[in-house]
Amino acid sequence: MLNYYISEDRTVKSLEAPAEGCWVSLINPTVDEVSEIAAKFDIDVDDLRSALDTDERSRIQTEDNYTMILVNIPTIEDDTENELYDTIPLAVFVCKKTIITVCLEETPILSVFAEGRVRDFNTAMKSRFVMQILYKNASLFLLYLRSIEKKSETVEDKLHKATQNSELLELLKLQKSLVYFTTSLRSNELVMEKLFKNERFKKYPEDEDLLEDVIIENKQAIEMANIYTGIIGGMTDSFASIISNNMNVVMKTLAIITIVLSVPTMIYSAYGMNVAAAGMPFSRSEYGFLIIVAASLVLSIIVAIAFIKMKMFK
Repeated sequence: MLNYYISEDRTVKSLEAPAEGCWVSLINPTVDEVSEIAAKFDIDVDDLRSALDTDERSRIQTEDNYTMILVNIPTIEDDTENELYDTIPLAVFVCKKTIITVCLEETPILSVFAEGRVRDFNTAMKSRFVMQILYKNASLFLLYLRSIEKKSETVEDKLHKATQNSELLELLKLQKSLVYFTTSLRSNELVMEKLFKNERFKKYPEDEDLLEDVIIENKQAIEMANIYTGIIGGMTDSFASIISNNMNVVMKTLAIITIVLSVPTMIYSAYGMNVAAAGMPFSRSEYGFLIIVAASLVLSIIVAIAFIKMKMFK
């Protein structure tokens, strides 16, 4: 999908064709759209396609006509049974007269700009636009990290009584997501350091506060990701033992119940043998059956009480 945007009168408007100072947005573009933009703005096709490779690493690449800034952004995979957080590349091309973004899928990071919901956003101020994108990216990482924390607390409540692996597997998915986030945030941090040292990247004096906010937000996201990774890693190890212990408790309870029920089973088995009835206790009494059943129940209750006093059911 190919769109053109430009800032006019503090609003963002769509264009039919590119103009000076506009923003070119490519979302999961076709081969023809990539070729068209590459030809119009004299950009290497391979550089434009780099953002469509999910395994592409964060980096800065400076060419004669443009500077490519590629960072990783967070995303959610909804096609799985449980939500899995992942990262995908986002490429920003700072050209002489325009700025171009390329991403594999729609993202809240860019949609807020297209909808004009970002304060002081101007498509002509390319360096500020880049910093605003980086700030929104770090903020989205923080938002998803808080969501991961809430999910881990929900899984923790379930794990206290769990005897199966479903909750543990969900916790492992969250741990996997945190690994993706931590790796991407560290790569993005290196990109920021190189970007703001780049002489070709023009900085406006009024953007100093924004630059500081970008650095703070990204560092905070890295710290949160590291903290949550350690917490969930410890939880995974601990709850693996808890699940095993819960299963042992269940097996112990079943074993005790089996022992209690074996008492009447042994008595009934003895009376069920093919021997002379005259030698069996209560065989000639008209209440013999009830007496044997009652005696079996009493013995079972005595055994159960003995196990209870031994706290074997806990």
